[in-house]
Amino acid sequence: MRKLIIALAIAAMTSISVNATILPVEIKNSITKDFPKANFRFDGVIILPDGTIYLPLIPSKFDAQGEFKIKSSYPAGKKLSQKPDVVIFSNDYVLMKVIVDSKGNKSLAKLSDVPVEVRTGLLPQDMLVPANLSIPQNLKSIIGNLEIPTSKDSIVTTPIVQPKTVSDNTINSLAKIPELKNKILYVSTSFSKNIQVVNPEKKIPEYALQQNYIPIMIKGYDDMFLLVTSYGKKAVDIISLADDKVIRQVELKSQPDEIIMDYKNKIAYISSPSDSSIYVLSLETMTLKRQIKLNGMCEKIILSDDGKKIFYNDKQTNTIWAVELDNEYLLKEIGKFPNVSKIAYVNGKVYITSRTKSRLAIVDYATLGLMSENSVSEKPVDMLVYGNNLFILGASENTIEVVDTERDKLTDTIVLPTDGFSTRINKIDGTNLALISDAKAGKYIILNLDTKTVIASNPIATPVSSIVVANKIKKIGK
Repeated sequence: MRKLIIALAIAAMTSISVNATILPVEIKNSITKDFPKANFRFDGVIILPDGTIYLPLIPSKFDAQGEFKIKSSYPAGKKLSQKPDVVIFSNDYVLMKVIVDSKGNKSLAKLSDVPVEVRTGLLPQDMLVPANLSIPQNLKSIIGNLEIPTSKDSIVTTPIVQPKTVSDNTINSLAKIPELKNKILYVSTSFSKNIQVVNPEKKIPEYALQQNYIPIMIKGYDDMFLLVTSYGKKAVDIISLADDKVIRQVELKSQPDEIIMDYKNKIAYISSPSDSSIYVLSLETMTLKRQIKLNGMCEKIILSDDGKKIFYNDKQTNTIWAVELDNEYLLKEIGKFPNVSKIAYVNGKVYITSRTKSRLAIVDYATLGLMSENSVSEKPVDMLVYGNNLFILGASENTIEVVDTERDKLTDTIVLPTDGFSTRINKIDGTNLALISDAKAGKYIILNLDTKTVIASNPIATPVSSIVVANKIKKIGK
């Protein structure tokens, strides 16, 4: 097996029409001192743990002289911990609280004598302003070119009609999986444009997020955002889960495809096979940072657990490549393999499954030597690394085979309770559980990765292509 190392030219950062709003670190520190779990959204919106929203006003002239402190507030004399309606800092930045009345109407404070810092401040111009926000006439100058969305044009949800075939909507097996309590599932299918929003305790989705294109892949971040790539669209949609709305579209040169997440370094890697590229997206600012040029049309991309390598298959030549992210983005050819369905990397070894050959190849990364090649269950479609175990999902027989990667020996075979077509196995963050989606049967399956047993098979009123599990969060203005 030959080895080839090729230096990659890193393309100039792709230009986009929006920038993230970065608040001064002093203001962030001041807020997190009283509200450690405050969320600073990339468009400037500040969301406190109880759902209170503050909108920042950027001063026309930044004043960084002297000691940083709160200069004034409204009502007067209020501390930040008391959540006043207006906070003016010594650097002339202003925080305006979104006031929500008992009927859900949203407004900013009515000030009879508007401070100069407020009159001359400006809302971030890439901000997603809460829908139907009422701004007093004497504060209209802070809007700039922003448009205030109405309920009609801001809502991207659609109700779900209960199928007549579903009589009992409750799932009793939830008691077996307490890790799904207070969670919400975002489900995409291969035949619908809409993303279903599912309460794990129910068979029928509560509502759906309307989309104009059929999703290719959905990924969640920080329980606040959903990243979506779609067929026929040269952009990545960023959906704010607090708004149920597309908050930003990150434009690319060509259609994006797969997404892999590096949560530790707050980066998303987005493949574009037709452009022979992987784009690097900052999850903190939701802006593109780099375009990595590759050999061939990339698919089946994965990220090593240490975040230092990306592996992909060139669909034109069936060649597996590694991108060494910590080594000036050098390429390393792993070898050619037929009909690659999934790649995994653990303990210095590359694991490659062939969908049509139903084989598992194991390659030593350092020497590129083929260590072994073994038969696996028919139509292996996905793999998951958990500790030293490799879970291989076979779609034809709906089984999961477990391989001990220290000895490279098959230790367990798990039969899934479905006659559908299993598609993906995804670990639920922060747990020892994995969720198996089924593109044919209306169900999803929960697997305990430690005991290697199925603990629940939950019906759902739609076939599942992919699922994102997130914590329930308070919706803005509700």
